[in-house]
Amino acid sequence: MSKTIYKTEEGKQKILELYDHQLEQLSVPYRDLYVETSFGKTHLIETGSPEGEPLLVFHGGNATTAYNLLTCDFLFDDFHIYAVDTIGHPGKSAETSLSALNYDYGKWVGEVIDALGFEEISLFGGSFGGGIIAKTMCAVPDNVKRAVLLIPSGIKNAFQLKNARMMFPMIMYWITGKDSWLKKTMIPMAVTEDNITDDIYETAKLSIDYVKIKTAMPTNVSASKMALCNAPALVMAAEKDCLFPGPGVLKRAEEIIPNCRTYLIKGRGHMHFLTDEEKKMIVRFLLGKE
Repeated sequence: MSKTIYKTEEGKQKILELYDHQLEQLSVPYRDLYVETSFGKTHLIETGSPEGEPLLVFHGGNATTAYNLLTCDFLFDDFHIYAVDTIGHPGKSAETSLSALNYDYGKWVGEVIDALGFEEISLFGGSFGGGIIAKTMCAVPDNVKRAVLLIPSGIKNAFQLKNARMMFPMIMYWITGKDSWLKKTMIPMAVTEDNITDDIYETAKLSIDYVKIKTAMPTNVSASKMALCNAPALVMAAEKDCLFPGPGVLKRAEEIIPNCRTYLIKGRGHMHFLTDEEKKMIVRFLLGKE
């Protein structure tokens, strides 16, 4: 029997039901797309503007591209979006687990880009997805046209010991099943409960309940490998991010990414809402207008 990332078949079905429900909330048409890679079949949602600039979009760890697209509606008008289900994570791609320690995620993305028929394409992703982009910039630098890395892993991750305060409420949630403990687990990332929307909470709860959670984030990339990527990159990091603290991420990004612009998301943590002006900045950057 092949390995599965899900704890039970029932849990897998609940996650896929939520996935499809969240897709139904999109304000634009979409279609399922599958491509083959040496790492396994990869599922994407193709949406946005058919005449727009092609854009490959990545979601956060142990989440799904369906939830991620609900937060990316500001991209729909200008971009022809290919939103990827990260392989080995909840969703509809193969359940093959890749190592966060090496550059396999970047190699996988390179194969996805080739399978879509592009020589180069722009990339957008946050958190774990931002780390995947960093690995991609190192593994297949010539495939990257432009990149926006939002609150990314893979640049300068915090020491895991600093996030031990999330472990006690997580253990209590596993013991009691009480939602109050799960929210306490999320507060260090959200800073305030206002940043924990129903969609965020339901997505996180189902992953924690039914998925064999991956705690390892993409590791910090090599400066020498990143030096090979000349694509314009915008790195946006949050001032109060407990996982990837903003000031340290931006400082190292400026040191290792050859064509880099940085932006500090002030006063916010890992889970937050972008302002309208920040969204416009991302769009303009990806379109090469600034």
